[in-house]
Amino acid sequence: MFDSISRQIVFTLTARCRDCYRCLRACPVKAIRMERGQAYVDEKRCIACGTCIRECPQNAKSFRHDIDVAQRLIESGNPVVASIAPSFAAVFSKWQIARLASGLRTLGFRYIGQTSQGAYQVSIHSLGIIKKDGSKPYIGTACPAIVNYIEKYRPHLVEYLIPIVSPMIAHGRMLKERFGQDTKVIFIGPCVAKKSEILRPENKGVVDCVLTFKELMIWLNQKGVNFSNCEESNFDERPVHLAQLYPLPGGMIKTAGLDDDGFDLKLLRVDGINSVKPLLESIPEDTSYTLIEPLFCSQGCINGPGIDIEKNIFEKRKDLLRYDRETAHLHVIPAVEEERFFYGQYNREEGILKEVSEEEIERVFERTGKLDPQQQLNCGACGYDTCRDKAIAVVQGMAEPEMCIPYMKRLAERKTDQIFNTTPNGIVILDKELKILAVNPAFKKFFYCSDAVLGRHISYLMDPAPFEKLITGAADSIDIIMTHKNYNLMCRELLYILKQEQQIVGIFINITSQQENEKRLKEIKSQTVQQASELLEHQIKMAQTIARFLGESTARGEELVRKLMSLTETDEP
Repeated sequence: MFDSISRQIVFTLTARCRDCYRCLRACPVKAIRMERGQAYVDEKRCIACGTCIRECPQNAKSFRHDIDVAQRLIESGNPVVASIAPSFAAVFSKWQIARLASGLRTLGFRYIGQTSQGAYQVSIHSLGIIKKDGSKPYIGTACPAIVNYIEKYRPHLVEYLIPIVSPMIAHGRMLKERFGQDTKVIFIGPCVAKKSEILRPENKGVVDCVLTFKELMIWLNQKGVNFSNCEESNFDERPVHLAQLYPLPGGMIKTAGLDDDGFDLKLLRVDGINSVKPLLESIPEDTSYTLIEPLFCSQGCINGPGIDIEKNIFEKRKDLLRYDRETAHLHVIPAVEEERFFYGQYNREEGILKEVSEEEIERVFERTGKLDPQQQLNCGACGYDTCRDKAIAVVQGMAEPEMCIPYMKRLAERKTDQIFNTTPNGIVILDKELKILAVNPAFKKFFYCSDAVLGRHISYLMDPAPFEKLITGAADSIDIIMTHKNYNLMCRELLYILKQEQQIVGIFINITSQQENEKRLKEIKSQTVQQASELLEHQIKMAQTIARFLGESTARGEELVRKLMSLTETDEP
């Protein structure tokens, strides 16, 4: 089953993707590759944090759904157990939580466990390692998106990661140890990056499938499972007090029993990648910390991309805290297993980013008209923080030069200027007072003028009456044919007003030669008709003359025949 799962976690629905660059702008590691205006997720760069999914306004980003994988596990005949993340208390209401276990059993789960059991083990064993060696700051490894980020983009910090697995993997090992390796474990939580965590070779076979809470709700709906029709029942495992707080910043530190009120210089809880980044950049120069607990999502796992509910973040936090306090009396501290059982290994992933030379960057700058530092606006419209970052991305094949909006604007302006200057039609632009703002070369040629007319009233060159109709609102556009005798010119004139700019545009199409040709054609047609009439009259006269001569000839022939016949008759005896 593990081998059949795709490694691509986050992907683009290309039919919905539309040149907005918002996913690129939001992606903390710029794992979005632009190609022909489409935003693709680069699997090698992606840390599966799901930020782009949350940010995309077109819903063009999605994560791999594994409901079919979970269904096949249920149908396999092997016992299937659930490990449900403690953040469920922030997702479901109180009455739904009372029926959640029944709903999962209806889907086919044999055992409903709580990941807080594994979270407790992670905190205890992490604390043991820190106490043995306090010579460096240790970074918590509960958040897979943070681990992915460090391995790929801060590989020099891998040695600072606590060599302990995440609560999900710890709980998965515990469940497999208890029920046997043939048992299938499905983790249910708020995190998309967890889907990538089970694909790590060292975690193979520990957790067989990861579902988000969003997927769980889809699956329940598909199977027609409604919580209101389920009976109240308990989980098969009790929650571990304080370990239920793992989804919140500081939950790991709290579970470990460390005295932290948020102001300890040695203990640091940090959430949100924009806060985590500068902290990681300060290590190893700053080694004053004992334990750093980072969570990728702002406000922690209760804000994960796998949660699809309308509750605001503060309601989620309140519900989670309330559940932990209300169930504190149920908690039984699990027996602490030996450390090796929860040992984890993390690796550097070198070569994710291609090295780029200054010459390559300059070539991109030259191509986009940014060699001049003043043209490097660093506006961020392309999704990158600086023009240099974007140039590097172009060299690496992650971005396109056309993504630069100021550059494309300059190109558009150049094309507009080229059209303005090369069109065979005359163009004039007037302000609201009918003063000339601009004329193109064709207009100058038509009306025998130069740039000296700029600033003059249009009446200096022609009758202003059509333009006055536009400026007074009598018409929005005018299409007329005018003769300018002073210039031996006849034009079709298309005049319209730009209301927002309060400017009038006039386009003059020279139809003088066309009119002359039409006049000549009419003359030729008239001459042809006249000549044809004369010819017809001549032919009629000729026919009449010929007919007259034929008539006379016929009469004479008839008379001659009669005479010959009379002579013949007199000669007979």
